[in-house]
Amino acid sequence: MVKETAYYDILNVPPTATATEIKKSYRKLALKYHPDKNPDEGDRFKQISQAYEVLSDEKKRKIYDEGGEDAIKGGGEGGGFHSPMDIFDMFFGTGRAAHQGERRGKDMVHQLRVTLEELYNGATRQLALQKNVICSKCDGRGGKEGCVESCQTCHGSGMYVRINRIAPGMVQQIQTVCRDCGGKGEKIPEKDRCKNCHGKKVVRERKILEVHIDKGMKDGQKRTFSGEGDQDPGIEPGDIVIVLDEQEHPVFRRRGADLIIQMEIDLVESLCGFQKTITTLDKRTLLVTSKPGNVIKPGDMKSIEDEGMPHHRNPFHKGRLLIQFDVKFPENGVLNPKNMDKLEKLLPPRPEIIIPDETEDVILEKIDPEENRRNRRAQYMGNAYDEDDEDQVPRGGVQCQTQ
Repeated sequence: MVKETAYYDILNVPPTATATEIKKSYRKLALKYHPDKNPDEGDRFKQISQAYEVLSDEKKRKIYDEGGEDAIKGGGEGGGFHSPMDIFDMFFGTGRAAHQGERRGKDMVHQLRVTLEELYNGATRQLALQKNVICSKCDGRGGKEGCVESCQTCHGSGMYVRINRIAPGMVQQIQTVCRDCGGKGEKIPEKDRCKNCHGKKVVRERKILEVHIDKGMKDGQKRTFSGEGDQDPGIEPGDIVIVLDEQEHPVFRRRGADLIIQMEIDLVESLCGFQKTITTLDKRTLLVTSKPGNVIKPGDMKSIEDEGMPHHRNPFHKGRLLIQFDVKFPENGVLNPKNMDKLEKLLPPRPEIIIPDETEDVILEKIDPEENRRNRRAQYMGNAYDEDDEDQVPRGGVQCQTQ
C-alpha cells in the first residue's frame, strides 16, 4: 500500500510498476512533452521529470510510498530536485552537461516507432526532420554586413533584471529574457534585415536521415547522428538522437533474446500428440511436432532453441522460441456418454474415495456470472440498509427521567 499515487499517475503507471515499466513510460512522456516540441507544456514536463527522479530511485521511492510528497520535499534523501533538462540529458545520454561552458547547441531527440520484424531482420528507415541551418544568403549575419547593433535595453546580455519593492527596505529582483532582442543581446534594424531569414540568421530546412536498424536491437536503444542538430552562427551544432520505440506484435512477445508465442491445442492433441506450423518473423515456416503420450498440460511451456531474437552485433546467435500452451477442453454434450467407459479404460484410474454412511447428495450447477454479480450487489445493498437502521434511534426508546 502507498500513501498517495500522484507521481505514479503522472507517469501513467500503477504503484506496482517495475523499474523497467517506469523507465519506459518516462521515455515516451518526456519525448512527447519536451519543451522543444510542446513549448506550452513546461510545467507538465517538470512534473514528469520530478516523478521519474523519485520513482526511479529505490530509496526515494520507498520514502514516497510511505510518506507521500511531503516526505520527499521535507529534506533528507528526497530533499530538492534536479533540473528537468538534466534528468532528460542523463536519461538519453545526450551529454549536454558535459559541454557546459562550451559553445555547443543542444541535442535533438526523436522517437522512431519500429516493428518487431524490423528488429528481427534489420531494416533501414528514412526519417524526415525539420532543423535550423545557417542562412546562405547572409552567411548567418542576419542582414547587411556591419548592421548588427547591441541591444540598448539589456546592454547585450540578453537578460533583463526588474526590481520590485515589496516592503520598506526590501526589494525583489526578477531576471527575465529581454523582450526587445528576444534574449539574443543584439538587434538588426528592419530595413537592413536579410529578406531570406528576416534577421533570424537561420532558416528551417527539411532533413532526411537514414536510420539503420541492426538485427537484435532493443526497445529504447539509440542511434546518434553527430553534429546534425540545429545550426546557429558561432555555435557547434548538437546531435540528433533517434530512440527506438518497439511496437507490440500481434503474435510474438519479446523477453530479452527470447520470443514467446501462445498456442492453443485441443485436449486430444495434448494427450495424443499433434503437428502445428509457426510462421517466423522472417517468413519461414516451422513444423512443431509433439509425440503421442507426451502429455502437455494447460500453461506448459516448451522451447525451440536458436529460433528467438538475434543477438545485437552477433546476429548468427539467437535466443529461444518459447511456446506457452493453452489446452482447449471439449464443450458439454460433445462427448457421447456411451463411449465414457472406453475412454475411462484408456486413462489412468481415478482415485478411490471412502464415502461415510451419513452423506448428502448435491448437484453441481453452472454459474451465471451476471446473476452472480446481481446477487452480490443485492447483498451489499441489504447490508448497507441494515447498517443505516442500526444507526437510527428507535421511536419510543430510552428517555430522560424527570422528577
